[in-house]
Amino acid sequence: MKENGGRGSTSPCAACKLLRRRCTQECVFAPYFPGDEPQKFASVHKVFGASNVSKMLQELPEYQRGDAVSSMVYEANARIKDPIYGCVGTISSLQQQVDFLQTQLAIAQAELVHMKMQQFSSMSGGGTAVNSPENVSPPSSRYSQSSTTNSLFTMDMVVDQANIGAPLWSC
Repeated sequence: MKENGGRGSTSPCAACKLLRRRCTQECVFAPYFPGDEPQKFASVHKVFGASNVSKMLQELPEYQRGDAVSSMVYEANARIKDPIYGCVGTISSLQQQVDFLQTQLAIAQAELVHMKMQQFSSMSGGGTAVNSPENVSPPSSRYSQSSTTNSLFTMDMVVDQANIGAPLWSC
């Protein structure tokens, strides 16, 4: 059996416990699946199988095995949670969230530019109604509005198109 942290007590690794076999000093699973974390190996075993995991670990240099085990555990847990998409579903959800946040950032930046333009216009305009609806030409793009009302309306449309309030993912 494998020494457990140099304390003198012996305990099989989580893989050997689950597979009901004797854990030896040469056990490829022991360094990566400690006996006190049985769920870690159970999920990897359920998705990949003990034989495949053993082969993958033996084919890798020892310095890469820890990262490989972390990846397998992550993929196995994601695959158990979402059998169809696995971690790709998580990546897709995160990408949607990034896209949504980039849209929000663009809207906030556009509002900031608009406010600065209003402030500049009011300071340099000498009291004339530069932003009044009569002095505004038709908009050429979503963010090039001069009128406060038109600008806010356009930004509301952009926000509505971004489906604010819709859940991006379920965990």
